[in-house]
This record gives sequence, C-alpha cells and structure tokens, in this order.
Amino acid sequence: MKHIYLDHAASTPIHPEVAEAMMTVMKEQFGNASSVHFFGRTAKRLVNGARDLIASKVGCRPDELVFTSGGTESDNLALFGTAAAFKEKGRHIITTSIEHHAVLHSCERLEKDGYEVTYLPVDRYGQVHPEQVREAIRPDTILVSLMYGNNEVGTIQPIAEIGQITKERGIIFHVDAVQALGSIPISCRELPVDLMSFSSHKINGPQGVGALYVRKELVLEPIQYGGLQERKRRAGTENMAGIAGFAKAVEIMDAEREARNRHEEALREQLLLGLNSAISAERYHVNGHPTAHLPHIINISFPECDTETMLMNLDMEGIAASSGSACTSGSLEPSHVLEAMNLPQHLLRSAIRFSFGLGNTSQEIEQTTQKIGTILDRLRKRN
Repeated sequence: MKHIYLDHAASTPIHPEVAEAMMTVMKEQFGNASSVHFFGRTAKRLVNGARDLIASKVGCRPDELVFTSGGTESDNLALFGTAAAFKEKGRHIITTSIEHHAVLHSCERLEKDGYEVTYLPVDRYGQVHPEQVREAIRPDTILVSLMYGNNEVGTIQPIAEIGQITKERGIIFHVDAVQALGSIPISCRELPVDLMSFSSHKINGPQGVGALYVRKELVLEPIQYGGLQERKRRAGTENMAGIAGFAKAVEIMDAEREARNRHEEALREQLLLGLNSAISAERYHVNGHPTAHLPHIINISFPECDTETMLMNLDMEGIAASSGSACTSGSLEPSHVLEAMNLPQHLLRSAIRFSFGLGNTSQEIEQTTQKIGTILDRLRKRN
C-alpha cells in the first residue's frame, strides 16, 4: 500500500539537503562551541554561521536569535522569561483561546503563580480583532501573546495591527510563528513584535531545534541554568547538527516559498473540487477563514462521520491526516480551537485537518478525495 502523508502541520519530512548538511556536521564536528581550542572555535563558527543565515531570512540581527529545542521551549521562554522580567511592572497577560498548548499551559502555570490572564475570544473564522486587544489592555498589562497562523484551521491573525497597539502602549508582544514561518515572509525588524517563536521541524528541518527572536535590549529572564550560552538567555550545549539543519531548511524555505505556496494552494483547491465531485459540497464544511489562511492547512468537517471514525478509516486506506494539534491528537476531546470558534456540535465532532507539504502530489489528492467518498458511502449504507 502506498501511504499518503497529509499531516505536515504536525511535522514535516526532512529535506534531503538538510539531512546531508546534518550528516556532514555529525561526521566532522564534535567540538563544544564554548571551548576555546581549535575544535571549539570551529564549532562556534558553525553555530554563528547558522545564526547569521537564519537571522538574514527572518529580518533580525544575529544576536537577537536564541536557539532552543523547538517551538514549545521558545513559547515557554517568551512567556516565563517576560513574566519574570516584568513582574514589578505588572502581572496581567493577554492571549487568545485558540493558542497552541505551549502558550495556554504556560499561561495556566503563570495563573497559579499569581498572574492574571485574559483569554480573548475569536470570531467564527478563528480571528481575533485588534480592538479586542485594545479593550483588554489594563495599566498592569505586560505581555500580549498570540499565534501568527493557527495550527488547526490555518487562520492568519492581524499581527501588524495588533502589534501597533502594543507598541503604542509599551507592552511586550510575543508571536508564535511556528506554523507561519514556511508560508508568510517574515521580517522581525519591520513587524512591531518583541518576541517571535520558530521551529525547524515544520519547514522540513530536524525535530528538536528552534529559535526565539528577542528584540535587542529587551530584558528576558532565562528559564534554565547551567551555562552562559546564547548570551546567558538559554544555558546548554548547542545542538550543532540540529542548528545546521535548521539553517539549511530556512535557506531552502526562503528560496522556494512562493513556489511552495502556489503548489499548496493548488492542492487545497483540488481537494475541495475533488470533494465536490466525490461527495457534493453539501456533505462537508470548511472551518477557518475563507481568505486569510495559511496555504498548507485546511480543516474540514464531514457531519456524517465523527472525527475518530474518519481518521481510522483514512489510516486504513493509507492516508495520514489528523484531528488537530499533534500535541493533543491522542485526546478524544473536541478541539479547543473549534470550540472557541463556536462551531455547532455536528461540525465540531467531525472535523479533520489536512495539511500539505514536501512530496504531496495532485495524484495523492485525487486518491484522497475518492477514498473519502468511498468511506462516507460505506458508512451511509451501514446506517
């Protein structure tokens, strides 16, 4: 059976050139970048070269990038680091109800530590509006944190407009750009943001490495200790092979972004047209914003079939999709994102996320729509 992978929002296959770059490092580099001898200096040059490349592609200074173990750590460092650094100024944080759990669970922990968190609602498309942020700001607000593009429905938030509000009020603005990095051109110096989270394995890089943009001169308390790495902001020996792979993935992403976006939008359109043909438009519903969305993510409800049943049947047909975030896909609970969008129960409990990426073809999408039609027809006959 040929397997079809439509879960790139969870994790992406490593690009061959990325794997090659990492293998070279693993074979030839073994020094510690903190050591002062030849091997250490060689390692340091590799890490700094990767930092320079990534910084040039996301529009920031190299010394504004902190390498981490991935998006979750980047989000944690942004939230806990800011909360600790600015606790004397205030203890109020603003986020939204559709954030990744790396942010939501961090906020819950901060609430236990005496901070107050406002969870902004979203509209039926999964968007928060700038005026909501403005109205939620209080004299003791120190941080606003929200994601650029949603990982479950793909909806893009008005980052520039919200950032302008936080900038005017002198409030730290953190953006989780983990899903957006490969799809939206990003310039940290042009956007009114103070912190931005990135992850390698969403853009055909290795798992276990990411970065946090920290605006120059912003005070940020570290959340782990034991060394002076990353300008004292993140202790720990650098993951050289991972960082080299991350840099190569960013380089490829930057060169191929427009072509990939066109390809993924074409796959998205083909999926919808194929469903219209296989099952008719009345038998499915697209969740998320109709235009302001990431090209590689589409969330679709099939009211005739609950999520678990559809996923199980797709898997039996060799097709990998998901119910939402990979961090919660083992849960039978409905998506907190779709619940926040106030979807009716028949749509909430039948939603499937398809996400496209490297290697996906139009033939795979055609096969997927046909299989969905077969699955729904088979279930209808049983009932």
